[in-house]
Amino acid sequence: MSQQYDVIIIGAGVAGLYCARHLPSHLKVLILCKSQPWECNTFYAQGGITIAKDKQDEVLHIQDTLLAGGSVNNKECVEILSQNSNAVLQELIQSGFVLDRDERGELLYAKEGGHSCARIVHSGGDATGRNLHTHLIGKLQATLWKNAEVVDLLIEEDRCYGVCVQSKFGLQNLYAHQVVIASGGVGGLFKYHTNAYTISSDLHGIILEHNLALQDMEMLQFHPTAYVSNPQARKYLISEAVRGEGGVIVDEDDKRFLFAYDERGELAPRDIVARGIMDYCSTQKKSAFLDVSAFGEADFKNRFPNIYRDLSTNKLSLPKQKIPISPAFHYSMGGILVDVNGRVKGMSNLYAVGECACNGLHGANRLASNSLLEGLVFGKRVAEYIAGHSIQNPIRHFPLCEEVLQKEGDVRLKNVLREIMWDKVGIIRSQSGLDSALGGVEVMLESNIGRMLRLRLLVAKKIIESAKAHKESKGAHYRLD
Repeated sequence: MSQQYDVIIIGAGVAGLYCARHLPSHLKVLILCKSQPWECNTFYAQGGITIAKDKQDEVLHIQDTLLAGGSVNNKECVEILSQNSNAVLQELIQSGFVLDRDERGELLYAKEGGHSCARIVHSGGDATGRNLHTHLIGKLQATLWKNAEVVDLLIEEDRCYGVCVQSKFGLQNLYAHQVVIASGGVGGLFKYHTNAYTISSDLHGIILEHNLALQDMEMLQFHPTAYVSNPQARKYLISEAVRGEGGVIVDEDDKRFLFAYDERGELAPRDIVARGIMDYCSTQKKSAFLDVSAFGEADFKNRFPNIYRDLSTNKLSLPKQKIPISPAFHYSMGGILVDVNGRVKGMSNLYAVGECACNGLHGANRLASNSLLEGLVFGKRVAEYIAGHSIQNPIRHFPLCEEVLQKEGDVRLKNVLREIMWDKVGIIRSQSGLDSALGGVEVMLESNIGRMLRLRLLVAKKIIESAKAHKESKGAHYRLD
């Protein structure tokens, strides 16, 4: 017997959970989660949630977002984001979400790179994402399936009829009247990244298979400060807020070298800081460090408990010891092409929201701490659009996906792909490097590989082709030639 739902949501991060929260209660909603619910980028988000504090600040927040994005953002989406930020904040507070406050009970606002003032709210210091995710899971009314990997979308013409999913029940088709993709970005394509291990661009690949559009895929953000010496795939992010509150970037001789690249130094937008670190370290044959000695130990541990724990586990003595850092892939500005309501271009009942989607909000470079806000504002917006646009799919039966999902040798090739993407499609790109990367990916696509690796390779190919086609540097896309 086929299982029929009103709405299936793929992904249990902030965008998927907040969308589910705002769907009408009479709808039968299923959330599919690839692994455990906390294995998502929301859970690891340290920064905070950007809030335009008043009408005057909305104007400034919009300006800051456009400036960081190279002014190629979709201005309508930027305005929607900023103008709805306060309503979302009040909703969270009224639902019992606890934010950091001063001794008078006033909200604490932090400043991060690219922002013209302090407007970022936090929860638990650097645990905003973790606390927000836990809060939303605790309020969840919809059914959630763990360890459920989507391997295809059931699409015919402009309709999506459901998904093919691999779960503890085996391979099966699940049917729905509306489908929302909230699957996150593309971190698993890169050797060094800060993403949850589940983030591997599968749904982006499925979108390409169905001849739907990915937009701005060359626009990839690399976080300037990550600790990459840990053995896990996910590297430890060191929040922008550390620099916003007194941390400085130095070389082994304690020289603050970033002012040679931008007058704002450590607090320039991420693309500038990441490129500055890469360029200085390669040309000067130096290493980069984050010096947090401006903090007292108790203050640092209290303000950044997760960073303190992660780095202490790796035998770093903070804040006395300088933290060795490297940029790492962090966020995809590009993604599945959608309109302002999150509807996938060319489809009548398929949506994408959060990092997997591209509505033009972030332009060429995302402003710090706009991502959790995006998941909240546009997750709610998609839910409201679905509520106002009821669609009933006729009963259809699709054959199960017959392609072998994994084959022997796929793991080795995944690691080869990560090396290629990091070395040749990373922070600084060249025509010859991109040509070489494309050749390597095309060879692997011709190999005897499983479906899930093939989906990754399709997305990698699209990223490389987009980077090759975009000849001039813009925002996070930086070309030497």
